[in-house]
Amino acid sequence: MSIASGAPGTGGAVDVEDAPLYVVGDVHGHLDELEAALREQGLIDEEARWSGGAARLWFLGDFTDRGPDGIGVVELAMRLAEEASADGGSSRMLLGNHEILLLGVYFFGDHPVPVAGGATTFREIWLRNGGLQWDLDRFTDAQAQWLASQPVAAVVDGYLLIHSDSNAYLEYGSTIEDIDGEIAEMLRDPEPLPCWDLFRNLTRRGAFMGEAGANAAADLLGELGGRHIVHGHTPIPYQTGEDPSTINGPRVYADGQVINLDGGIYLGGPCLVARLPLTERPPAPAPPTADEETIGMVYDIDEDPEYD
Repeated sequence: MSIASGAPGTGGAVDVEDAPLYVVGDVHGHLDELEAALREQGLIDEEARWSGGAARLWFLGDFTDRGPDGIGVVELAMRLAEEASADGGSSRMLLGNHEILLLGVYFFGDHPVPVAGGATTFREIWLRNGGLQWDLDRFTDAQAQWLASQPVAAVVDGYLLIHSDSNAYLEYGSTIEDIDGEIAEMLRDPEPLPCWDLFRNLTRRGAFMGEAGANAAADLLGELGGRHIVHGHTPIPYQTGEDPSTINGPRVYADGQVINLDGGIYLGGPCLVARLPLTERPPAPAPPTADEETIGMVYDIDEDPEYD
């Protein structure tokens, strides 16, 4: 197995090749559902302690907002990182746009930031995107520093792991190491506007859908490495038009190059935890919806806040 990442302690080659690899989609504060999904895979026990042995677990980000206990999810992830390491395994995470937004409101609060046609604040956008004061009240400096030290992308066993279905990562570098290093440096001593721009960039979506999607996926894989992209961010029901309650696994699309693990938990879908490679044959791709050909590379905060 090889892993490329700018996160502390994750760079370079890791010579664990046969330990199982699991990836978790967006959680959005649904701690109970996350624990149930991890427990079903044998990764935690009844007390939510690591029981995965040498397994490798990756979270794709978006721990908070829109659900009842985002900080509980952060606390669990921090604890599992320690417990898994002590047991010969690993539990790691990637930053999503909601982590960047949480850090923004924590550090900058009501600092004005630009949007089309005027200005807003981190706090206003955070609230509009499901931010809960209950979470912010419990968010600690130690948690903020831990989140700020996490990577945004990694290549593991031939899978390019990213939060957003977007090529916006290339705005921060042309390699995984450069991208993670640039963003880590930015978050080490954050300033409002770069943090805001990072949040905006990580809200982009839809790059791998439509007629050009397979080529876009191949281009990103050619640039950053890996054979398949694994992402969250865009709920599968938004891509397919399916009832969220009917989602029962990841969606494979873009000529088999891309795996979406966002089950749309805050819409009523599942918390997806998948072992890679996928062992079951994925269902046939759903026919394109009316929106599929028009989903853009960038969503303006004011135009479509629910997609952020």
